Amino acid sequence: MSTAATLSPDEIRARVEALGDWFHNLDLGGVQTAPNHFLYDYPANKFRHFAHAIPADLTGMSVLDIGCNAGFYSMEMKRRGAARVLGIDSDDRYLAQARLAAEVTGLEAEFRNLSVYDVGALGERFDLVIFMGVLYHLRHPLLALDLIHEHVAGDLLLFQSMQRGAKEAMAPAPDYPFAETAVFDAPGWPKLHFVERRYCNDPSNWWVPNAAASEAMLRSAGFAILEHPEEEVYLCRRAEAPWGAGAVYPAPGPEKEESRA
Repeated sequence: MSTAATLSPDEIRARVEALGDWFHNLDLGGVQTAPNHFLYDYPANKFRHFAHAIPADLTGMSVLDIGCNAGFYSMEMKRRGAARVLGIDSDDRYLAQARLAAEVTGLEAEFRNLSVYDVGALGERFDLVIFMGVLYHLRHPLLALDLIHEHVAGDLLLFQSMQRGAKEAMAPAPDYPFAETAVFDAPGWPKLHFVERRYCNDPSNWWVPNAAASEAMLRSAGFAILEHPEEEVYLCRRAEAPWGAGAVYPAPGPEKEESRA
């Protein structure tokens, strides 16, 4: 079991500054890592709105934090008693920040350089998968959800994405005739907004869903929505994927399967 590093505030501050700008504002021994964050005390101020949706006692449970950044959610899950926490990110600077946070706080978590597309290489399932603030940075967002379902989600998924467009989700009919086109113009129809260049001066923002698209994509990948505790946040349970193993094998759909019988 690791213990908190015995570093002075000046030593912590120097190491924090050496790792450049931080997106997570963490309290490391009294040193704030991003005190002037444009979202204020982020992500702690956001977490307060949905912290109640996650089990307060994670004793004995395993957690995978995808896109862990500086490790805020990884640390929070360790505080709730999680036995194993693995944070993955494809940015080595974020991972170095997360390792410093774990060292200073004494909260034992593992951090590895992997992308969401690499989760199959982990070879294990986790009781809780955290997938916060990643989807809209991906060129292939539905593939990512399929891979999470297929390879690492054991039970619960905590999901969040930036959302734009209509906040109210319509319930589409099971099918529509070819001549029906107006339904696609309905504000509540599931939509992914494609960003060709930049949004928020960030070239990694690719697909921004509306609320209906977030919910529909989760269901399509095989996640049953249990709670919607915050505007952009969903707590889900892994269920049967309606179209089969979409990320691993071609999924022809039930109609084609029946025609082959």
